[in-house]
Amino acid sequence: MHATELAKALAGQENLYAALADAIRAQDVTDDAGTVLAALRPALDAATGARLAAVDQGLVAAVIRHAQGLAPIPAAPAILAHIASLTPAPLFLPPIADSASIPLPTNGQDPTMPGFSDRAFDAWFAAKSVPYGLGLYAERRRVYATPQFADAASPERRTAHLGIDVFAPALTPVYAPLAGKVRHITYNADPLDYGHTLILEHDAGGIPFFTLYGHLAHTLPGLLAVGDSVQPGQHIAHLGDWHENGGWAAHIHFQIMTDMLGQTQGNFFGVGHDSLWPVWAAICPDPNLILRLPPERFSQAALGG
Repeated sequence: MHATELAKALAGQENLYAALADAIRAQDVTDDAGTVLAALRPALDAATGARLAAVDQGLVAAVIRHAQGLAPIPAAPAILAHIASLTPAPLFLPPIADSASIPLPTNGQDPTMPGFSDRAFDAWFAAKSVPYGLGLYAERRRVYATPQFADAASPERRTAHLGIDVFAPALTPVYAPLAGKVRHITYNADPLDYGHTLILEHDAGGIPFFTLYGHLAHTLPGLLAVGDSVQPGQHIAHLGDWHENGGWAAHIHFQIMTDMLGQTQGNFFGVGHDSLWPVWAAICPDPNLILRLPPERFSQAALGG
């Protein structure tokens, strides 16, 4: 590997993720991602180095592995196989699968639907007279096309949704689908962030993986503490209201992470770059692997269109 050649390929590039992936392929770099990054960092010019250092290094490593034709997250296939072998408990009672629900796509299929961050959504959803509404995994959402959802390595906004949303009334109880332990309990207070947030760590035969529960109520710290063990079916949270959940209609953002990347502060990306979708899909696979709802629950036909 010629780190100086990689560095030249990144200099002055607007999108460092794309430039790095292209250079890895063009130079047929086969060194492991950690070795590549260790050699590359001192070879970069100051401006490019600062931009690359400002983003999640675990994500950069996953981009490198994907460009090499490898699994972006090496443990992901084993984690997915483990999840498939489990019998998860329902996230809500009554279970979503046994109840009526409607999908809530955000790209205009129903022009009468207010945005999830518009308080008019509450009355609109209540008029549907269903217990649950479902926000879609992998959906590209315009609400995230703001500077808050970009980073130093690329001007591209992160708009691809990495979780499944389940809408229900504020203070609806939430239950643990899998056994695990509490990794983080955090209040992420920025507008359009998660508000009260829970991250659980699970064990896939010695390999850790994680689930995230966002937009929760103030009751969370009274129910759990960091380090607590959690059993399937245990009451772990309530849905938060507007003032405490980041400024959204009451719902949960439920997400799987096969790796926490470089995130250590009780938060995690809820949306990813569309151009890096194969990488993000390996980091955060479809949460329906746990929810196990029929695919038609997320379809336009279920909306009545």
